[in-house]
Amino acid sequence: MPTFFEVVADIAKLGLFVACAYVALAAWSRRRRPQWTEPLSKRRIAVLGLLTLVVSAIKVIEDVVTKDSGFVDETVMWLVRDHVPAALNGFFAAVTRTGSASVLVPFAGLAAAALLVAGRRFEALLLAASTVAAPLLVYVLKAMVGRARPTLWEAQWYWGSSFPSGHTLSTAAFATAAALCVARIRPRYGNLAMLIAFLWTGLVALSRLVLGVHWPSDVLAAICLGAFIPLLVSIAFDLRQGRPGTAHETT
Repeated sequence: MPTFFEVVADIAKLGLFVACAYVALAAWSRRRRPQWTEPLSKRRIAVLGLLTLVVSAIKVIEDVVTKDSGFVDETVMWLVRDHVPAALNGFFAAVTRTGSASVLVPFAGLAAAALLVAGRRFEALLLAASTVAAPLLVYVLKAMVGRARPTLWEAQWYWGSSFPSGHTLSTAAFATAAALCVARIRPRYGNLAMLIAFLWTGLVALSRLVLGVHWPSDVLAAICLGAFIPLLVSIAFDLRQGRPGTAHETT
């Protein structure tokens, strides 16, 4: 069982890693990619967020592989089980369906097509690439990690291993990409779009715990990795163009 001081120490180490990575990236760009300096400076918060997602995901994956997350996972699962009323199971089952491929893929396809028609080629590419990359990453990680799903109580059967949560990762990828598209097209609505994306992803993640089909570390890593994909695509595009993005600084 991790102590309070161990948790604080882990958070401090993660923060230090993120800070060092950002300083190293900024120094490297000044020497090797001067055209990246301005975009990195303008999108400092987004870059720091990207690095935080990477470091957090690596930490969670490490804990899962080394089986260090077991106590926390079980404790959180039982807390959710004991404090979420059974009457809400139907609501969370419906929330889970919004994160399924049968909902996300058609919706992403229609949205990408609409963006193309509107002349927003990059936004269409961002949405489509994020939606396609998410399940591919899920498949690879499930095959590599092979973690057993929770068996704390009887739950519906789902394909594949437990880590990571495919519903959560796909929702995070699509929702974050959609919010970034809104921020690029209508900057003043960027913060609202990102808040909606966060709430939707959080509800899908919670639904997986309520239904008993994923461990908390499964959904936490999925949120980090899912949000990472569109952020990486967006920042990479801006760096390739050698300019800051047109989006309002929402991340």
